[in-house]
Amino acid sequence: MSESTAALAVRTNRVYHWCTMPLPRFLRLPTERQREILAIARAHFARDGIEGASYNQIISDAGISKTAAYQYFDGKDDLARTVLAEVKTRVLGVLGTWEAAPSARVFWERLRLSSARLVDHLAKNREDLALLGAAPSGAPDEVGLEWFEAVVDDGLRLGVIRNDVDRALLLGVTRAFFQAADAWALQGMHAGAAVDTSLTWSLLEGLWSPRKGARQGGTT
Repeated sequence: MSESTAALAVRTNRVYHWCTMPLPRFLRLPTERQREILAIARAHFARDGIEGASYNQIISDAGISKTAAYQYFDGKDDLARTVLAEVKTRVLGVLGTWEAAPSARVFWERLRLSSARLVDHLAKNREDLALLGAAPSGAPDEVGLEWFEAVVDDGLRLGVIRNDVDRALLLGVTRAFFQAADAWALQGMHAGAAVDTSLTWSLLEGLWSPRKGARQGGTT
């Protein structure tokens, strides 16, 4: 097997493992017991990070024997995937489905409202904030991906976002910007400082703004 083929095999195995789900026996537990186990795991992952959290400590705190644990999950990454799936569901529920905007003005209004809802949610759910975008080593980061794709594509259609940059780069930079901006706003709020969010929107507009003289698709 060539080096490149071997590397591909390793990546494929990681993705396959990441895509596994909780084992059937876990899903047969009472709903409240499932929630209790996942809440304990979420607290550990949020505090120590997915890589740093101890699987043995998690199952011990959850009152699960090692034998039972491996009947519920294939390992720590499988448990982390389940926890992050819950985070994703909550975050997407807060953001809602992005609908194509009829104009640039409406686009910006909807984006500001969505961001405000998310900041409020994360202020009340700090574990979700800590885990937003987190994933085990080698696993794809998919939390909120579809929502950001819809926003970027709509912005490109309207001419709000520059179209001379690769879409994948635009998407990655946009997600990173919102994560950093939300974390900054929350830090200020918890410190009791006045948070001027107009600064973040001005920064985003500058980041997205089409270059002067560049051709853009869509209408404003």
